[in-house]
Amino acid sequence: MPRMAVNKTMEDLAKLAGVSKITVSRALRGSPLVTEETREKVRQIAEAQGYRLNVSARNLRMGRSYSVAVVVEMTPEKGRPMSDPYPLELLGGITQELTTAGYSVVLTSRQLLDTAPVQGADGLILLGQGSHGEAVTALKKRSQPLVVWGAPEAGADTVVVGSDNRKGGASVAQRFIDLGRKKVLFLGDVDHAEVQERCAGFIDALGGQGSVHIMRPKAFTFEAGFDCVDSLLKKKGLSFDGVFAASDLLAMGAIRALAERDVRVPEQVSVIGYDDTPGAVSFVPPLSSVHQYLRDGGVLLAKKMLDLLEGRPVASETLPTALIVRHT
Repeated sequence: MPRMAVNKTMEDLAKLAGVSKITVSRALRGSPLVTEETREKVRQIAEAQGYRLNVSARNLRMGRSYSVAVVVEMTPEKGRPMSDPYPLELLGGITQELTTAGYSVVLTSRQLLDTAPVQGADGLILLGQGSHGEAVTALKKRSQPLVVWGAPEAGADTVVVGSDNRKGGASVAQRFIDLGRKKVLFLGDVDHAEVQERCAGFIDALGGQGSVHIMRPKAFTFEAGFDCVDSLLKKKGLSFDGVFAASDLLAMGAIRALAERDVRVPEQVSVIGYDDTPGAVSFVPPLSSVHQYLRDGGVLLAKKMLDLLEGRPVASETLPTALIVRHT
């Protein structure tokens, strides 16, 4: 009769592989701190010995869950679904970096913070600060490490990764100056820190070379952009020659409202959006927009979180933006 296998411990595997116990642990959870050659060697030995890693027991022993909760601040809406490039591109970068480091990702919304997976997560990554920073305020009350995607307004004690929104706004202002646009409409809710930065950078760079009328749409959607511009045209007629929208969807809605009143874009009104989504390229006419490096931002958010969890020094960081000029 074949001999029954004896249950092997992680220490047994370490002796067989000629490595330390912590190296075995890292190899079995796919940590990038271990070379691919060593990971494969340990996996093969573990398989041959019939070893199975008890993840729950390991996590309980170490007092960690090896999971990070990603909290999306935006409320899903029909006009702005969660399948938008924001937050999906950020999530792609976050997931790639965390899973490579052996962490699982728990995706949730701000409305579902009290679920067990979120409460048990080792840290929180917040995508979006919310109006007046309310989302940041809510999460800072929790005891978990926190990293935020947004603008520096989150506070000196909060690690923030975000785009250079001031420079993004300034690049749009320079484009309008070059085009000779003097009466500009800004579309965006400036109660949101990122939007406020875009607007401030835009106004500062425009200087005295034009006037700016600010409208606050109720959402970051196509419909909201359409409604704002349509209502302004009804009240005042064509009183502007440029539109800077805080998102591509708002810009697209603005263009539709202009088209329905036979206002030509860009001949009569120039329109520039923000985010440089795939829809901006296929829109008719193709939309000029400020590009954000969202996937890179996601990777950076995850790296900051891993640094926090390992007790390494962490600082906020800002990513560049780039104005992509197309036909509007």
